Amino acid sequence: MAQAVRPGDEAVAKEIPSRNLPGVPYRDLPEPLPIGKVLGPSVILLAASIGSGEFVLWPFIASQVGLVAMWMAIVGVFTQYFINMEIERYTLATGETAVTGFTRLWKPWGVVMMVMALFSWGWPGWATGASTALTFVFGWDAGVVPYVTIAGLIAIGIALTASPVVYQAVEKIQFFFVAVILVFLVAAVFLAIEAQAWSDLVTGLSNVGRIPAEIPLATLLGALAFAGAGGTLNLVQSNWIRDKGLGMGAYSPRIVSPLTGQEEAAASTGFFFPQDDDNLARWRGWWKVANTEQFWTFGVLGAAAIILMSLVTYSTIFGEGGFEANFDFIRAEGEALGEIVAPWFGIAFWLTGAIVLMSTNLGVLDHVGRLTADVLKVGFLRDNETWTESKIYFAVIWAEVAFGSIILLSGVTQPLVLLVISSALNGIVMFVYSILLIQLNGMNLPRAIKLRGGRLGVMCWSVLFFGFFSVIVVVDQGRRLFE
Repeated sequence: MAQAVRPGDEAVAKEIPSRNLPGVPYRDLPEPLPIGKVLGPSVILLAASIGSGEFVLWPFIASQVGLVAMWMAIVGVFTQYFINMEIERYTLATGETAVTGFTRLWKPWGVVMMVMALFSWGWPGWATGASTALTFVFGWDAGVVPYVTIAGLIAIGIALTASPVVYQAVEKIQFFFVAVILVFLVAAVFLAIEAQAWSDLVTGLSNVGRIPAEIPLATLLGALAFAGAGGTLNLVQSNWIRDKGLGMGAYSPRIVSPLTGQEEAAASTGFFFPQDDDNLARWRGWWKVANTEQFWTFGVLGAAAIILMSLVTYSTIFGEGGFEANFDFIRAEGEALGEIVAPWFGIAFWLTGAIVLMSTNLGVLDHVGRLTADVLKVGFLRDNETWTESKIYFAVIWAEVAFGSIILLSGVTQPLVLLVISSALNGIVMFVYSILLIQLNGMNLPRAIKLRGGRLGVMCWSVLFFGFFSVIVVVDQGRRLFE
């Protein structure tokens, strides 16, 4: 157990592995903040997740097979709640991101996560979905979708680049988007969801163990990964709570605009707190408030969003069939809402969808930039005074904008296809980092703050859950290659 070394001393924490990265010094854990001051990181994660599973994949499944798979969505969301809290545990305790923690276990893990983030989230499916929804509103020809999408990607890049402290801008934008989404969902409860749908929802939630054979396995794994955030997006919860200044993240530098902010070149390795009574009391305060923020914002609101969006789809277009891997079901749903409620409500649905999907693409660009910058700065450019984490972040952001534009101009413009590609890959990466989180938090942190008990059981469940579906998807896709 660590001695109660005070800030300023040179002692290095022996509890944190230092074979692959420099050791971390001790500092006292700051005093925990009230819930009102920690609210934000889970809202960003919620906003980024609503545009994938909540608005697209789970409603698409509901349009095909009804509500029989709703139990899987709820299991997926709350499995991710526990995963997210293990990601937060390491950052609250050290001020480092979970990916930096993985790098401490084995240096290539950071590169693996970076490559998976770039490969699985580089597809501009969310911004494409937003543009497609706008064509339903304004009657534009489908040929304008790539150009509107590119304009949207550039607008996101400018908004992030011009923000003095990027996290604060992202938080404000995503709070606004989530508010718009919640207003629509409340209206949908009273105006668009049939009474029978609520009864069928209860039946669907009770069908535990039933897996609908009509849904392709890749789509199903994607929906499970995106029942919440999904894949490497969950990992960047570390970066957001660090930039929010929660726990030991209060000592870490933040990503700021190279145009309007004061940059720091330091790599974001962290600190660790002595395991004395005062620090452990503060730890319990941080752990309680972080769990509360994550549970209600990400868990409860995320599950509610999936259920309500699926109920709207079920009440309007279930049974019509004929919806393939495109956004035809979104068009049909808006048209049905216009007939059932009023024309303005169908338009509101499409506009809300555009906002939802653009908020997700904002979160996607931000999270890939953060994860990549963290890996490169900590692992390879730690002593480089020119390439700060902020400069790497913005270079990646604009590279993402350029890559997405190239994809769109090449003719790949079906948003659902792009989202299924991304989501299936993210289901596989969740299997991998669930194992790493068990090793990082269960085998390296001191007993008083380590992963154990029921939460360890849930993380073992996560390994089995995503491992099972990842294996059957890989086998299924391999079989298809040889047909």
